[in-house]
Amino acid sequence: MLGEAEGEDLAAHLSSCEACRNEVSRIGALWQNLDHLLPLEEPSGQTRERFYEMLSAYRQGMASVEPRRALHWWQAAAAAAMVVVGLGLGYVVRGNTQPPAEVSQLREEVASMRQLVALSLLQQQSASERLRGVSWAYQAEPSDREVLGALVTAVNHDTNVNVRLAAVDALRRFAASPETRRAVVEALPSQTTPLVQVALIDLLVDFKDRDAAGVLKTLAANRDANDGVRQQARWALERLQ
Repeated sequence: MLGEAEGEDLAAHLSSCEACRNEVSRIGALWQNLDHLLPLEEPSGQTRERFYEMLSAYRQGMASVEPRRALHWWQAAAAAAMVVVGLGLGYVVRGNTQPPAEVSQLREEVASMRQLVALSLLQQQSASERLRGVSWAYQAEPSDREVLGALVTAVNHDTNVNVRLAAVDALRRFAASPETRRAVVEALPSQTTPLVQVALIDLLVDFKDRDAAGVLKTLAANRDANDGVRQQARWALERLQ
């Protein structure tokens, strides 16, 4: 808990710093998302010390496992809770318009936590859990290649059409990446579900990706393809000209 003076300093800082207000709001929403995963506990006076001890262990553990290795969802949620609690306790402002270095570091840990939860949930057996993983992917950094790769894998290989559709939509967050555009172009020919094909075509139009013209022409001319998909491909070619 913040002391009275520290609380007043924090309130004063938030009143003049839009970036920090947005961060506090975002962290509050994050905590609400985790609320149904974790039991409500009151932090003790040793929370800060335990947080840094557990954070150190978490970093060492992540360094020792293979990239993109799946973790149980409850482990990811616990890591998330530690970061959020640490951020709340460490958010002490000294009247400066710039947040302290400690807060910047913890923001990075929050970003890592979001990645961890998204990747973990996307690898669960339950389709509903994988859908939750896609929802977490919306909170990842647009430059996060790990989450991008997991979404592309879901688009190409997930057995549930709803997960594939949600993953297609989540790729919009990564639109600035050429890797995303290539992945969408490469995914279209392998899809056999009309709903997913149409979603990918719409995404290519939104991307304004003229490099997709070749695959769209092939799809439009494929008489074995769904008529609605072929029509959508022809429409997309017109839009991209």
